[in-house]
Amino acid sequence: MKKFLVIGNPIEHSLSPKLHNYWIKKNNLDAIYGKLEAYDNDLSELCKSIKKGDLEGLNVTVPFKKSIIPHLDILSSDALRTQSVNTISLNKGHLIGDNTDINGFELSVRKLNYDVSDKTVLILGAGGVVPSIILSLLRMKASKILLSNRTKEKADNLKKFFKEINIIDWGDLPDFDMIINATTLGLNKDDNFGLDFSKISNNKFFYDVIYSPFQTEFSAAGNAKGNVIENGLNMFLFQGQQAFKIWHNVEPEINKELIEFLKK
Repeated sequence: MKKFLVIGNPIEHSLSPKLHNYWIKKNNLDAIYGKLEAYDNDLSELCKSIKKGDLEGLNVTVPFKKSIIPHLDILSSDALRTQSVNTISLNKGHLIGDNTDINGFELSVRKLNYDVSDKTVLILGAGGVVPSIILSLLRMKASKILLSNRTKEKADNLKKFFKEINIIDWGDLPDFDMIINATTLGLNKDDNFGLDFSKISNNKFFYDVIYSPFQTEFSAAGNAKGNVIENGLNMFLFQGQQAFKIWHNVEPEINKELIEFLKK
């Protein structure tokens, strides 16, 4: 039986095992997918486990999307450009790092028929998924990308890789067309942004990368103004679909039955 894992810290909220095991069952594959709360000193051993055949592959989430890279042999072009990996596989004895978050984000936005071109986008956060979002927005021809992070140094580091972005101070809420919560704020019920969303006008697009819980302070703030709201569920589904195809050479189906199953 092939074994797969998603690793992260925290990892309790992850629906990846529920998603992948659903697809595994639907496609009659001899495999199982689990989750592991990992630490930095676990990364080397986990990668060795893939080479030894104890594991077939890994999904990687916060906070290891960058720190996993030194343990890999080859990066896909997207993983190299963003310095971010969320899917690891073995090919001819080499550990391959892929980034399926980029297409996952783009497909989720296009599914809503939202045109990012010529729009101003404000990103909150500078963590592991943000380089993928930036690259996706650039490919979709966003006219202006603003980025704000509680620790400004992390935002400044991203500016070194993406000269096109503009860094603003945490707490500032300039005019924008689309705002993206790419922080972990919202994973816990008591999380507080410390931002005054009430000052934001309507006709905006609120995109929350968090998909579990399905509603957060961020999405509730957008909803209160009657704005377009999207949580990270579709991004999660599309990036997972691509990871599944990398491992199993099967493109699993995304349908209403699956979404209802995940929401239960």
